[in-house]
Amino acid sequence: MATKGLATLIRLSKWAVDDKRRALTALQAREDEILADIDAAEARLIEEQRTAAEDATGVGFLYGAYARLWLDRRAQLDTMLAQIRAEIVRAGDELSEAFNQLKTYEITERERKRRATEERDRKEQAFLDEIGLNIHRRRNQDDPPT
Repeated sequence: MATKGLATLIRLSKWAVDDKRRALTALQAREDEILADIDAAEARLIEEQRTAAEDATGVGFLYGAYARLWLDRRAQLDTMLAQIRAEIVRAGDELSEAFNQLKTYEITERERKRRATEERDRKEQAFLDEIGLNIHRRRNQDDPPT
């Protein structure tokens, strides 16, 4: 009965580890998206700066408004990045904890199996020793003393 319970715990722990690994992977993908958005926004800023420098009288005067919006967007992306990184750290900690719990269950199961095997081997050896002793006694009883 205890073996089935431990096997169930191991199966559930493996599922939990897989689930937490998927969640961490999703968070890391989101971090990559935010970093890509930051890179794209910076590339657009450089392009706008170049365009504004080329035509200071036409488009150049609009650059100030664009720069303010860009700074706001950049601050928003930085905040999102900080939040997602905090979630990644938390998810990594949860994954480590779940993995440690799984390993504890697996080690416990392995130790139980090892002890059961040792006990079975010990009993088998005791049985074989008893058979050998009985055979020895019978041979000694059949042989008359000289």
